[in-house]
Amino acid sequence: MDAKTELRSFLDGEGRLTLWPAKRKKRLWALLLLAERFEPGRIYSEKEVNALLNSWHTFGDPATLRRELHDMGFLDRERDGSAYRLAERRPSPGELGLL
Repeated sequence: MDAKTELRSFLDGEGRLTLWPAKRKKRLWALLLLAERFEPGRIYSEKEVNALLNSWHTFGDPATLRRELHDMGFLDRERDGSAYRLAERRPSPGELGLL
């Protein structure tokens, strides 16, 4: 099982999320998919994270995606929100109860 397979009805032809899934399990798959697209070790500004997220979805809500990525442990951020980075230790599909 992989995120693209699980989310096929939520992705357009370019692999962008077209809807934020209502079901928790699908939302977790969506977060896994988005987290895979960040570069390990790179530090991003909030503006950069928003720009990337906007290019990876079509429903215009980067704040929700950014917050969910942080809250679920996929992105680490500075306390003031000035810098983000892919978490070194991210939850796996198994740890999220997806497998």
